[in-house]
Amino acid sequence: MSDNIIIITGFSGTGKSRVGRAVAQLLGWEFVDTDAEVVRRAGKPISRIFRDEGEDAFRRMEREALQQAVSGGQRRVVATGAGAIMNSVSLDIMDKSGFLVCLEARPETIYQRLRQGQESTDELEIRPLLQGTDPLTRIRQLKAERQPAYAQARWTVHTDALSVEEVAQEVARAWRRASGKVAPTEHPFFGAPELAATVEASSGSCPLLVGWGLLPRLGELLHHAGIHGPLYVVTDDRVGARYMRAVQRSLQAAEFEAHSFTFPNGEKSKSLEMATRLYAWLAHRHAQRGHTLVALGGGVVGDLTGFVAATYNRGMGFVQVPTSMAAMMDASIGGKTAVNLPEAKNLVGAFYQPRLVVADVAALKTLPPRETMEGWAEAIKHGLILDAGLFRTFEEQADQLLALESELTTEVIRRSMAIKARVVSEDERETTGYRTLLNYGHTIGHGLEAATEYGTFLHGEGVSIGMMGAATIGQRMGVTPKDVVERQEAILRKFNLPVACPGVDLERVEAAMALDKKAEGASMRWVLLEGMGRAVVRGDVPQELVRQVLRELAE
Repeated sequence: MSDNIIIITGFSGTGKSRVGRAVAQLLGWEFVDTDAEVVRRAGKPISRIFRDEGEDAFRRMEREALQQAVSGGQRRVVATGAGAIMNSVSLDIMDKSGFLVCLEARPETIYQRLRQGQESTDELEIRPLLQGTDPLTRIRQLKAERQPAYAQARWTVHTDALSVEEVAQEVARAWRRASGKVAPTEHPFFGAPELAATVEASSGSCPLLVGWGLLPRLGELLHHAGIHGPLYVVTDDRVGARYMRAVQRSLQAAEFEAHSFTFPNGEKSKSLEMATRLYAWLAHRHAQRGHTLVALGGGVVGDLTGFVAATYNRGMGFVQVPTSMAAMMDASIGGKTAVNLPEAKNLVGAFYQPRLVVADVAALKTLPPRETMEGWAEAIKHGLILDAGLFRTFEEQADQLLALESELTTEVIRRSMAIKARVVSEDERETTGYRTLLNYGHTIGHGLEAATEYGTFLHGEGVSIGMMGAATIGQRMGVTPKDVVERQEAILRKFNLPVACPGVDLERVEAAMALDKKAEGASMRWVLLEGMGRAVVRGDVPQELVRQVLRELAE
């Protein structure tokens, strides 16, 4: 099997051609549609080939086009006709020649797509399938007949609820895993003591390095990661005053050409206006696609820098160097980049993975106590939703963590980062629902931040209040046990995190929540706890219950 050929099969209406094009664009490969090749060679549409020459002639042409597609070069995505896989010779060619992916969909979804004309390349089948008194039954029958052949695929992607782009991302991610393109043994930090985890994304591997005293080694680590060329270090005025000199010395010692851009500290700087200023600065410096942006700071710095990296010159290199607790355990991991609008938080953004994350835990010693505490909220959240053992560590060793005892703090941060890395690797773009679990507490939290114009609550503080709101909603819906709510509140209070928001403007909070990205149609997706370390996504939370809990939080 070639590692550089992806073959896409599936029933009519699953989107083979459109997905194939999107995968090819994503990977920078060539795209071939075998049905289109048959039409090109024959000089007439498939329906006329059938009429003039018969099915045997068409299947022969189809096999020839498939053989040519898989043998005519590397780095190629091939979309096949829906019936090609039923020919044993064609199936053997597919199986031996490349990574075979089957696109799947429920019969009801296929029927609706075919009626709406969303997939029209399989002209052999579409018209017959939609004719007759019961086309849905015909789709079910034919699909069932082909299922054993489709089961020969090495990977299956269920497309019912996904966009073309999302399906393409899943295909690319599957190919990278199957071909070893994202195996952690391949990146240069495999086995290094600093390596906490690796995010396996469609764009490649992103090692997460965690340790005490890594900032003075930044230049060395960037070289080890294979990063070369000019660097553009972006930071805020407060972080820059503390760490920029040490970073510059490290980069100079490693013989990097480095430039720095500093902006005012605070959430208000995470704006399109500031992004525009950064674009202009990069243009003045003649920044190019092969150069690298380095985000030195907290979540605001990382989000803004990542957004600019994703969009300037259609994508530049990007490295995260988080210096706050919240950024280390949350914002720097997973490739979510964004800027805020006055209406709501993170409305303009992109998924764009960094090449490397370097977290120096020693930097936390210089943070104001309030910022340290708000950072712990994200790690506590990880324990609540996915790791009951991590949550018990907070309960049993709270005093050592509050004192930032170096070994324990580093270990807890490593565990928390590894949890998020695992979730992101499984669901990079929130297409399966698994990554949505990370939004526990964020529905209300983001609403609070936006409603108070990002000047009242730090992000972790908003999440803390949001977790209490979600826990209360879960308890009243019979989802969250009472003891889980009580343990959550006790640990949040122990870490000096807020559990209420007296005096906030609830109308503004609700308006901001309505614009939140976790909304799906008219409903809001809520992450609730079924138990300690077990979360679930629900879309059936009554709006009146939400309003009631918000009123209680604001009392």
